[in-house]
Amino acid sequence: MINRRQRDSRSAPSPALAAVDWRRLLTYLTPYRGHMAIALVALAGASAINLGFPLVIVQLLDAVLQQGDQGLLTTLALALVGLFFLQALLTFVQGYTLNIIGERIVLDLRVELYRHLQNLSLSFFASRRVGELVSRISSDVTQVRAILTNNVTQFLSSIVALIGSVIIVFLLNPRLVVFVLVLALSVVAVAAAFGRWLQRLSTSVQDELAYATVAVEEGLQGVRVVKSFARETYEVARYQTAMQRTLRAALRLALLRSSFGGLMAFLGFSGIAAILWFSGSEVLAGRLAFSTISGFLIYAITIGASLGQLSGLYGQFREAVGAVRRVFEILDTRPTITDAADARELPPVAGAITFDGVSFEYETDRGVLHDISLAIRPGEIVALVGPSGAGKSTLFNLIPRFYDPTSGTVLIDGYDVRTVTQQSLRAQIGLVPQETMLFGGTIRENIAYGRLDAGDDEIIAAAKAANAHDFIMAAPHGYNTLVGERGIKLSGGQRQRIAIARAMLKNPRILLLDEATSSLDSESEALVQEALDRLMRERTAVIIAHRLSTVAIAHRIIVLDHGRIVEQGTHDELLANQGLYARLYALQFRDPDAAELRTGNGAPVVHGLNE
Repeated sequence: MINRRQRDSRSAPSPALAAVDWRRLLTYLTPYRGHMAIALVALAGASAINLGFPLVIVQLLDAVLQQGDQGLLTTLALALVGLFFLQALLTFVQGYTLNIIGERIVLDLRVELYRHLQNLSLSFFASRRVGELVSRISSDVTQVRAILTNNVTQFLSSIVALIGSVIIVFLLNPRLVVFVLVLALSVVAVAAAFGRWLQRLSTSVQDELAYATVAVEEGLQGVRVVKSFARETYEVARYQTAMQRTLRAALRLALLRSSFGGLMAFLGFSGIAAILWFSGSEVLAGRLAFSTISGFLIYAITIGASLGQLSGLYGQFREAVGAVRRVFEILDTRPTITDAADARELPPVAGAITFDGVSFEYETDRGVLHDISLAIRPGEIVALVGPSGAGKSTLFNLIPRFYDPTSGTVLIDGYDVRTVTQQSLRAQIGLVPQETMLFGGTIRENIAYGRLDAGDDEIIAAAKAANAHDFIMAAPHGYNTLVGERGIKLSGGQRQRIAIARAMLKNPRILLLDEATSSLDSESEALVQEALDRLMRERTAVIIAHRLSTVAIAHRIIVLDHGRIVEQGTHDELLANQGLYARLYALQFRDPDAAELRTGNGAPVVHGLNE
């Protein structure tokens, strides 16, 4: 379930984001200066026409009411049609150009966000939900697009129309400007009052939508668990609850928007009425021609509409501030694991791994590893065994530098992993996790993920070595069969064998195996174990072991408890020591009462060794 307290705390912007860096935001327009110039020229032309056509209307009315000139009337009417056609053409150029800019900015910003997310450390994702991050890339970026394209040009257009109309009205009748200034000040005051509320409620809507997205993502990714527990109704109710919260927030925002818009309309029309009253009074006093009233009226409407549009844009800007902050918050998050300024490429290694006085604790100050010193020889197969929470996975994750130790050093062939590039380090390490992650492409693409330039023969050889070739060829399209999201179309054992083939294709010097055969049936396990034996030959392998068949192939077993190495040796040596390993073995391998604690293929499992 979603923790409301966590949600509320995460909604509040950090002090560092109290003000949006608009100059930084505008830099996303820089690559499209040419397109923006075209849009601005079109905008200037359309705005000039908007300002000029009321004067044409005044002349047209004069031609009818005062001069009675039919020819002039026709000429002015045709000129007006020509102006409107030119305005339509300029509006098209402006709109199409802005859409080009907008779509490209969306592409740039989403790719930048995704690239940045891929470069962040694992610790970042430990505290974030995938659905929330997806919402940032989709919903929030869309709002940023609106600010940088349509809203910017609408703002400039409204400013030009407002200033131009005020100047023309001032030239026609200076006293009329007083009404315009009163109207403008009223609109500014109301917009300022509503702006902060709009920003806060818009942020709330975006946050609620992000958490609703989380509910969808979790429910669909865990659809097998959902169905196995018959929790379809529960998941629908969970999503419905999240969407109802989103709806309530959206309705509050809609109420505020409507109130804001209604008040702006009232102020605008009241201003127009005041201008009409004043203009009529001027006509009755003989100080203003009747035909000029139409021009005043159009300019008054333009002024009112411009003020209304500016106030609306101000509200939209305030609403979008939350989206901009969230986007910049991610972009400003720095990875905790970075290459040193002088990091060098790790040369091809033999596979020696050394932990020298390594300790590790998470941000909660909870110590996980304590002064671990361990030397693994090239080509040695080492199994990590211990109760849940002993530190096996943490030790495992320090080798590819997914995390850095709090103290001590991890070395590969004598190189401190913090002094070499992450890319060159991980290029020589193969990982087969217990929970296999496949991408939603073809079987071929998932195996080739281990080495993108691999040929078909190499892919097939890796699949055969992992005992995957036969079931692949039996699939509807062979190696081109789509596996579905996260490999949902394949069985657990099939997914695991694809992952093993992927690691085989990479051909690394160091293997990290989180019980790579745990999901295979008895028949497949023997073949895959044989393939793994061949793969591990003359390579270093570190295995998180849960099963006797895995422990038996290890050259050395490391027993962890409470973050410390309490025993190490071969299987027979550790049994003879009568320590923790012997007790675990007696409880889980020899105790008849534990006979049912087995995997699907009947192989006994060391209960409680997962972290």
